[in-house]
Amino acid sequence: TDGYYETICGGTGAGPNFDGCDAVHSNMTNTRLTDPEILETRYPVRLEQFEIRSNSGGEGKYRGGNGIVRAIRFLKPMTASILSNHRRVPPYGLQGGGSGKVGKNTLIKANGKVEELSHRAEIEMNSGDVFVIQTPGGGGFGKKEC
Repeated sequence: TDGYYETICGGTGAGPNFDGCDAVHSNMTNTRLTDPEILETRYPVRLEQFEIRSNSGGEGKYRGGNGIVRAIRFLKPMTASILSNHRRVPPYGLQGGGSGKVGKNTLIKANGKVEELSHRAEIEMNSGDVFVIQTPGGGGFGKKEC
């Protein structure tokens, strides 16, 4: 039996004199992502995509930080679960700043069928299925100057 738990980073909100940070853990201490080489060595998965989710942070005088895209291909049947936030309500901006983009959880079946998942889901993965997690961007701060 394989068991694995991971916290996944996102974008942080901007503030009165600073842009938000891209792809960081916020409100979680002493956590970090597992290195891809360790993940792929210890578990029957392949990390196919791990990158900053461009333009997911909110607009403003100071931009919200960008979230990430993480796509994991399962190499054998397994059960996967996710517990995530900001899939319906976007991270809000302050003082006229724009909201960040909501996150999105998607299952791409080996046969090409795409299934949108809720913010909380438990799914039976088959060999070749891909679980794509897009984390939210942070809200922007202040009205954007022209």
